[in-house]
Amino acid sequence: MPVAMKRIASAALAFAANPIPIDPSGWPERFPAKDHCSRCGLCETTYVKNVEDACAFLGPGMGRIDDLEVKVHGRGRNLNDMAWSDDATGSADEGRFGVLHRPIMLAKGVETEAQWTGVVTGIAVSMLDSNMVDAVVCIAGGDDWSQPEPILARTISDVLRGRGVKPALAPSLRVLDEIKADPSVRRLLFCGVGCAVQAFRSIEDELGLEETYVLGTNCADNSPTPHAARNFLSKGVGVDEGTVKGYEFMQDFKVHVKTEDGYEKKPYFCLPGEIAQDAIATSCLACFDYTNALADVVVGYMGAPLEGATRMDEAYQTLTIRNDRGASMVTAAEDAGRLNIGDVAGGTGSHEKIAMATVLADSIVLGMTGGEVKEEGMPRLIGEVMAFIIGRVGPKGINFARYSIDYHLLRNYLHVLDAWGDKRANASLPKYATEIVEKYLSTDDKLVELKETIRSRH
Repeated sequence: MPVAMKRIASAALAFAANPIPIDPSGWPERFPAKDHCSRCGLCETTYVKNVEDACAFLGPGMGRIDDLEVKVHGRGRNLNDMAWSDDATGSADEGRFGVLHRPIMLAKGVETEAQWTGVVTGIAVSMLDSNMVDAVVCIAGGDDWSQPEPILARTISDVLRGRGVKPALAPSLRVLDEIKADPSVRRLLFCGVGCAVQAFRSIEDELGLEETYVLGTNCADNSPTPHAARNFLSKGVGVDEGTVKGYEFMQDFKVHVKTEDGYEKKPYFCLPGEIAQDAIATSCLACFDYTNALADVVVGYMGAPLEGATRMDEAYQTLTIRNDRGASMVTAAEDAGRLNIGDVAGGTGSHEKIAMATVLADSIVLGMTGGEVKEEGMPRLIGEVMAFIIGRVGPKGINFARYSIDYHLLRNYLHVLDAWGDKRANASLPKYATEIVEKYLSTDDKLVELKETIRSRH
């Protein structure tokens, strides 16, 4: 073996024996996934040695979800259960929403200081309080609502620090070495978004725990940094970001912002077109796990109706249980009186045409394909009228979730095609995402045109 090769082999063995975490100040340039790194925290621990097989944005990336679903839930999702506009009037389909232990339900918590009603907080607190787990991995807000800080919570007061949404990339897995080194942690609840959950599932067997539970949230389009999140609020929505306690893109086609002084709403259509370029992390444009397929329980909001509620903290959320572990997690919260279960989540209205229309108008897609990205959004009055009309005639409940899932999958497919080329892009899609993309390609010539425009640039 040549001397140079021996040195490389020796260095590789030394790293495997004593892996060195990557300094977070070098993000994203020093991280393996570069611009597509979602800052999940894995590489900031000694488990960086697993990154090539665990990262959702390296190699086949989220294409690994198909096999991991079988490992985690005992079976994969039923891809024959994929609802389209002609028949999507009932409950959630498994092909699009993932493995379902039971139908997706509506739920409310009882936590008054949460961004919503505290469904996630209620489950986590109940599991810790009933001694189901020894510790909970969650994201606290730090000194700033937009500054995510991973913690290993051992008390209820610690868990309560995690209330509310932190809208920037969050290094949830940064505490892995702390967990591994602590013999008192034998049963763990991990809370996280899809990319972090995928990495956690890939290494959880190495933690040597007796039992692990995963509580996930639906996730799309996080900001890359706290600064970007604050900039979106101040320049995009036009609110004082220093007073904001949380915000979401809601079913009435408006951004809802909960502040210290009240509650603000702004139609999507009034947002500046260019704001998305800086407000959305590049990793989120390569994500195909909106529904958090590998969590035991998933809490979301896109499939819950807004009828009868005008604010986030008055509205239902959706509760997805994927296996027996997830069912026991929900039971613990119900028994503790911290969770109220409502009806099965249903939906009405066609979602495919509006999903494709959103793709065609998306500023990120326009930027990729040579279209005109408008600097300013619609005038407020026109935007309000648009939101009112589409909110009345467009998809609702679970069908709004179908719309949002399909739109993000199509946009993100075009992004990975542009960033990585055909071969890697196709490998990075789970089977369900491939089916949805191929369905639209077979029925919409405009999507085909967008695809060919991107391919012609490479």
